[in-house]
Amino acid sequence: MSRASRVPAPGRRARGSQSGRPVMALLDLLGRRWALRVLWELRQGSLTFRGLQERCDAMSPSVLSQRLTELRAAGIIELRPASGYRLNAEGNALLKALAPLHGWAKRWGRRAHAKSVRHPR
Repeated sequence: MSRASRVPAPGRRARGSQSGRPVMALLDLLGRRWALRVLWELRQGSLTFRGLQERCDAMSPSVLSQRLTELRAAGIIELRPASGYRLNAEGNALLKALAPLHGWAKRWGRRAHAKSVRHPR
C-alpha cells in the first residue's frame, strides 16, 4: 500500500470510524502526530523543509516527510520549488475554520491559569 493510499479521505474508512464521513477522515488526518503543528507553522507563509523542521522543535525528518506527503495528498498544502511548502486555498480555509477552536483554547488556558493561581498545589 502506498503512502498516498493511507491518507485519510472522504469515502474511505478512517481511524475510529468505518463510515467514510468526511469529518471523520479530517479528524483522522489532523489527529496524526505533528499534523496540526505543521499547518500552524505554515499559517504565516512558506517554509522550506528545514525551516519547518526547526519550527517544529526539530521533529524527525521521516515524520515531517510523512506529514507533508499526507497533507499534500489531502490537498491542504503545496510545494513551491522556489519557496518551500505553503498552505493552498483549501489549507487557508481549514485554518479559518479552526480559528474558533484557537479562541476557545486561549480562553481555556486563561481559565486554567486562573484556577492554578487560586489553588496552587
